[in-house]
Amino acid sequence: MIHIQKKGILKKNMELIVIAGVDISHLRLVDLTKLADQAKPFYDWVEKTFQETLHSGASLEDILISMPASEIKAAITSCYLVQNNTGLPFLFDGVGRSYSHSKACYYFFSWLIRDAPQQRLSPLVNRIVKNANLPRVEVEIEVLTTLITRYRKEVKTFSWEAIREVVIDRLEGSRRSIKGHEKETVVRTALLIAIQHYYDYYKNYGVFSGVEISEGQISIESESYDVSVNCLDDKNNILCRILVPIKTRETEGGGHSHLFTRDILSAIKAAKNSNVSDYLAVIIVAKNWSQREMDNLATVVDHISAFDLSPSEFTAFDTEMQNSLNHFIENVFNGTIQPRRLIEGL
Repeated sequence: MIHIQKKGILKKNMELIVIAGVDISHLRLVDLTKLADQAKPFYDWVEKTFQETLHSGASLEDILISMPASEIKAAITSCYLVQNNTGLPFLFDGVGRSYSHSKACYYFFSWLIRDAPQQRLSPLVNRIVKNANLPRVEVEIEVLTTLITRYRKEVKTFSWEAIREVVIDRLEGSRRSIKGHEKETVVRTALLIAIQHYYDYYKNYGVFSGVEISEGQISIESESYDVSVNCLDDKNNILCRILVPIKTRETEGGGHSHLFTRDILSAIKAAKNSNVSDYLAVIIVAKNWSQREMDNLATVVDHISAFDLSPSEFTAFDTEMQNSLNHFIENVFNGTIQPRRLIEGL
């Protein structure tokens, strides 16, 4: 199915704020809040892990505020040393790149109590590791436990609403430090939202034991795929991938449209020749692109999100486009759709 987003729809959904002809909109904040909300499943998982470890029905906030250091340490350790870290929710940076589970735990608990965990706290942890000759994970758990119990009276709350504000701030900071790849960031964020939306509802990844979003582009033959998702079995083997090439063009229609389609078909052919089990979700950002070319592509890819915009106008997925991507990911994870086969003569 093809979903096309028109320029007017994008502007309406992004709710531009114009006063006396001056646009004062803060669209980056809208994007960051959407991304921050996807950290809620990780917060909920930590809360559940604390409750199970301590045999308590108290909220994460109440546990962190009132429990003794020994019990908080035990619960943090359970989060770090979970027996099987497949099938767990993500934590991620400002451009939607997911952290490894151990790093996710470190950042999450650091964000609760300390600023700049990478730039300021991590060097201190390194010094303790060296001085005490202890494993890094053990030192991280001890440091985080100590900081939480020492400063929790000053912090006063560890509610999701408070932590969400911290997450937004941290995401903005990490996004500022990462240059370029703006279009990849938009798509990666939308894909992460779709995956987390599924996890938040089902508390798993459907027919897969886990998923992971690749940190950067991957190449197959001579073609590149800007964003990709690995769908894993219970031993972390890749069963299939969701490959997402992003195609943007400033030019409009005509022969450019045909050349554009040829580029996309080349990417499809390379992917299908590599692994017929992989899914192709194509993101197209181009003004006035040929409907005939679009219809042709719809017969060979698994999902298309087409934005009738110039690349400079492409800043986010609106609600309709996001819901369409959510639905595609849900169908893949539920096993209700199979990847299209390569058409002869493509």
